[in-house]
Amino acid sequence: MSRKDLEKLKVIVVGAGLGGLGVAISLLRIGHEVAILEAAQEIAEVGAGIQVLPNSARVLRSWGLEAALSRWATSPKQSNMINWKGELLTSWDFDEASKRYGAPFWDFHRADLHRCLQDRVIELGGIIICQSTVENVICDIEKQQATAILQHGLRYTADLIIGADGINTKLRGVMTGHDVPPKPTGDLAYRLLLDASKVLADPELAEFILNPQVNTWLGPGAHIVNYVLRDEKLFNMVLCMPDDIPENVRVTHGNIDELKEYYKDWDPRILKLIGFSTSADKWKLCIREELEHWYHPSGTFVLLGDAVHATLPYLASGAGITFEDGAVLGECLSRIRSRSNIKHALKVYEKCRKLRTERIVERGNLQQYLAHLPDGEEQRERDRKMQLIPTPPGEAFVWRDPELGPWLLGYDHVKDVDLRWEEVSANL
Repeated sequence: MSRKDLEKLKVIVVGAGLGGLGVAISLLRIGHEVAILEAAQEIAEVGAGIQVLPNSARVLRSWGLEAALSRWATSPKQSNMINWKGELLTSWDFDEASKRYGAPFWDFHRADLHRCLQDRVIELGGIIICQSTVENVICDIEKQQATAILQHGLRYTADLIIGADGINTKLRGVMTGHDVPPKPTGDLAYRLLLDASKVLADPELAEFILNPQVNTWLGPGAHIVNYVLRDEKLFNMVLCMPDDIPENVRVTHGNIDELKEYYKDWDPRILKLIGFSTSADKWKLCIREELEHWYHPSGTFVLLGDAVHATLPYLASGAGITFEDGAVLGECLSRIRSRSNIKHALKVYEKCRKLRTERIVERGNLQQYLAHLPDGEEQRERDRKMQLIPTPPGEAFVWRDPELGPWLLGYDHVKDVDLRWEEVSANL
């Protein structure tokens, strides 16, 4: 049955980040009317590298983005786990894993991924309205509508408002009635974007460019990840270490000399790479703790993405599970006949997403512990288990974990909705 035979919903998405654009695409593709309200003066996503795993690549493909994204994607060949002194512990073949999961591993510059999503929203008829800071949402149970109230007093009314306003969300507090800041994790991240030609010119480093790979160094209290971007023109490097950023500051200018001092005893290749950068910012790494419910009792207001489940980036899954959110919500709303059924769709959406994302946040916290073990017996046992194939459940090589890997990377949002739809229907 086509959307013209059903009731077209009017939807407002708050936030034009990756999650907001993703859910907009998901809803536009099934015929709903979508407007995105964005606080910024203009759309200008920046950032550095971002990894897209098979579970989220599968979603992006389903949204008709493969052709556009292929132009910007790097497909790494393998993942290497390395100790802080530079000894290779174990590797994993991404090509083989991609065949197993039926979808690729992709690396992007965040701005390229964001631009492709934005273009797809416009192509599908979506509207993006900048300079639109939402201060409040009023839900009308009788009319089955919600109204977004902007900073300057303008109001937008819709059948459904989706809060996709990120980790520093305003709408989470609006929904719950109390504004709780993100929870610091004790770590910060430096993000460096290096000129890949400089890396390529060094014989000791050239392999990182010539054979695209994701490298992870594990060390006492810290770890490092790097990979190549933009057709081997950029080299992305993330260095995670103890947080020294003031309490109420999320991002601040870093110090390259500080990095060199901290990592001076690590694999000498790390210092070489740091030396290619002259400046860098550092981010306080925070999470969002679980919510009892993701949607308003009226069925007219729901949360999505980092606003509800911000996680440490240590599973490379923050954006990916947000894309899953958008895909699941779109699938749920594709199955309803009218706006009177929205609340049922939101119940199924929450049922699909809540436990999965909570587990990923918890596993990210465990990964922080495992990746940062000091040298000693526990660290040696971690390294020994990582070298086993298959990796034992619960150990540090998450993607190769025989239980968690398939659960994380093999996720099928349509099958999940099929299962939960019947569960929720049976309990009505």
